[in-house]
Amino acid sequence: MAISDDELRDVIIGDLAPLTAPIALSDPDPRWPDLFARERERVYDILGPVVLRLEHVGSTSVPGLAAKPIIDLLLVVPDSADEPAYAAPLERAGYVLRVREPDWFEHRLLKGPDTDINLHVFSAGCPEVDRMLAFRDWLRAHDDDRELYERTKRELASQDWKFVQNYADAKTAVVREIMARASAG
Repeated sequence: MAISDDELRDVIIGDLAPLTAPIALSDPDPRWPDLFARERERVYDILGPVVLRLEHVGSTSVPGLAAKPIIDLLLVVPDSADEPAYAAPLERAGYVLRVREPDWFEHRLLKGPDTDINLHVFSAGCPEVDRMLAFRDWLRAHDDDRELYERTKRELASQDWKFVQNYADAKTAVVREIMARASAG
């Protein structure tokens, strides 16, 4: 589902800057798992028992897959709407809350203090957590769908987009196609 510019402005915290360059995909980088591990340790050190689950997701979590060189982390907390419980300590450590989506699973997104990351925060029991993990795991195990996803991403990255979110939205059809196979398989 594509998000309109006005809807995007409603959920972004801070400036919404249009893209000034094409989407840049990087070939797989063997450092990505290490960057995730370092970030994971930092988040655990900051939040301790508030962390119910912390996973490497997104394209950088799939060996052999080209990606925007941004490490995506999936953080599950008891209640993602309870920002003082997790966002405040993270912000004191240099993270920046950039997205607040109360109408989409109470999703929050924070950027990291030094490594280029997207820290996606959801509540325990949220179905999006299972979907993100299933997509990652399916791509890790199925070369044909990993290759389809990469071809689609490269084709879309070569186009002009106003915002990164527009590029992400354009991948929805292929993600649904792959998830249909994952659900049936």
